[in-house]
Amino acid sequence: MSAIPRPPPLCRHCSASLDHVMADLGRTPVANDYIEPDRLNIAEPRYPLRAFACQSCWLVQLEDFVKPNEVFSPHYAYQSSMSESWLEHARRYAVDIIEKLALGPQSHVVEIASNDGYLLQYFKSAGVPITGIEPAHDVARIAREKRGIPTIETFFSEIEAKHLLKSIGSADLIIANNVLAHVPNINDFVSGVRTLLKPNGTVASVKCCKF
Repeated sequence: MSAIPRPPPLCRHCSASLDHVMADLGRTPVANDYIEPDRLNIAEPRYPLRAFACQSCWLVQLEDFVKPNEVFSPHYAYQSSMSESWLEHARRYAVDIIEKLALGPQSHVVEIASNDGYLLQYFKSAGVPITGIEPAHDVARIAREKRGIPTIETFFSEIEAKHLLKSIGSADLIIANNVLAHVPNINDFVSGVRTLLKPNGTVASVKCCKF
């Protein structure tokens, strides 16, 4: 009996059918999910790594296979502060944007996917109030305990933004570097950013390469 063909995935933004494969890199294990010694003889799960290009809105995206809490688990290993050159970039970025937006003690900077506090530490040292949002427990703990960065452990969403608006207030600057490409529901994520941002606020979001 032949297998029933699987329908093509749908675009994360406009829900159009994703029929165009831009790049197919085969199957790969989850990034930063290191194998424990007692699991060395167990086959590691691998997932398709295919980039689709939506021919309706032109968003390039991967098909979803792994749930966010399985990628950004409590023991997520990656720490942004491990790279000295990246820290220097973060410091210069903070200095530049503080000056450009005239941020000060009256302002509020929120970083979504703040990791170990690598960036917010420079806003803190400049006297700018900050809040980090980071779902991975271990790196969030490092941000709080090592750098004194107030960090909320959660996955950001429209509903979460409404809760945050009541608990921490709106933001003059929301930073979301290297995160949007990991979000399954990008429309919900962006709606949450709009909810949490002040009417005259600024959003900074880029896909970063760390060296």
